[in-house]
Amino acid sequence: MQGRTSQGQFVFEERAAEPVPSVLYDEHVKLTGKSHIAAFAGYLMPLWYSSIAEEHRAVRQQAGLFDCTHMGVLEVSGPDAGSFLEAVSTNKVQDLKLGRAKYGYILDAAGYVLDDIIVYRRGETNFMVVVNASNEQKIRFYLHELQAGRTVVDTQSSPWAAKLPAMRTSIADMRDSHRPKDRRVDLALQGPASFDTLGKLTDAAAAKRIAELKSFAFVEEKVGGIDCLICRTGYTGSNVGAELFVDPQQAPRLWNLILETGKPLGVLPCGLGSRDSLRIEGGLPLYGHELDGKFNLSPFEAGYGWAVKLDKEFFIGQAAMQRVAATYDMEVARIELSAARGVRPIRQDDALLGEKGECVGWVLSAAKAEEKQVALAYIDRKVAQEGKSLGVYYLARSASQAEQGRLQAVKKGQKVDADLAGTVASRFAKFS
Repeated sequence: MQGRTSQGQFVFEERAAEPVPSVLYDEHVKLTGKSHIAAFAGYLMPLWYSSIAEEHRAVRQQAGLFDCTHMGVLEVSGPDAGSFLEAVSTNKVQDLKLGRAKYGYILDAAGYVLDDIIVYRRGETNFMVVVNASNEQKIRFYLHELQAGRTVVDTQSSPWAAKLPAMRTSIADMRDSHRPKDRRVDLALQGPASFDTLGKLTDAAAAKRIAELKSFAFVEEKVGGIDCLICRTGYTGSNVGAELFVDPQQAPRLWNLILETGKPLGVLPCGLGSRDSLRIEGGLPLYGHELDGKFNLSPFEAGYGWAVKLDKEFFIGQAAMQRVAATYDMEVARIELSAARGVRPIRQDDALLGEKGECVGWVLSAAKAEEKQVALAYIDRKVAQEGKSLGVYYLARSASQAEQGRLQAVKKGQKVDADLAGTVASRFAKFS
């Protein structure tokens, strides 16, 4: 990775702990066997209920309901909350209007991605920040270290090292059961029938406000009599869909209301399996795969350079991002391949090949989506062109395959014979 520096890197070692049930665990075991529940990001979560393929199809054609209560939800408030987030996030926060949200990144001073986030402006001095479940403890610790002045803010001498600790900002966990009020966890309803389903659980005026939401806009309404913050966002690539932030004690009731009301419309409960296949089909990154991970992928390489505002006065990691923006020569591409009977699935780390059989990159994530395979791959920018044909080399899946001569790794530029052909598709797919 070009443009990186070891100076200013923030390292966090999370303590190992047994996975705990999600807020909706009891509802999941009513719908699926415990064999379909697995540990994910510290929580016990459903992999699927019916099948990954059926749940994937439901989201694309009707709608699916996801348990996202494992996601971190933080409240950042106080007179200087906007200024604090402006310095912490790569995107612009200060210009956020009330009722709007914005996607961005939290970096360390060396430019490494600590997480991708969504910031919601609920008031002049009150923000909600949603972070990935796997990074919640790290982000909370990082923000508190910034407040205390105990971590590097800039690799160069900077006045921001003193400015951030002086800011009057409070950070709180909105999922904390001891919080006296305004607790929030996340449920996601995604797919064409999403707003019709919510409309049956609200009055006509609220249904209209929800249906007319623009992307990354939110309202606070009652759904089935339950207070919800409803934002037109999601992680499936669906144009129609919402995330609903609700008190954790009300989450099981809301879950069941949506499934019961949406059943005639084809709404299904969906697990982690289809969430992954949907986000890969849509071209959406997952932290550790298309962000950061073993290649230390930056937002620019992931295809999200628009969320890194290099023209801001300052954000943590800005100098590193300026170098990356000027030098990166690899990027994430979305590749479509055959999934016909007899075609072996591609996997993470399989090699992508150019027209002469030379390795131009590697698979980061892959999934079957209806009649095709879709991969997100890290490839040379020169070949990341829509419509470009690429080959795939399957790495050895077992010791016996390796003994027979199949390679266990392929280096960039190394020539091998392709096992399968694919095509570079548009970076992001669009769905109704």
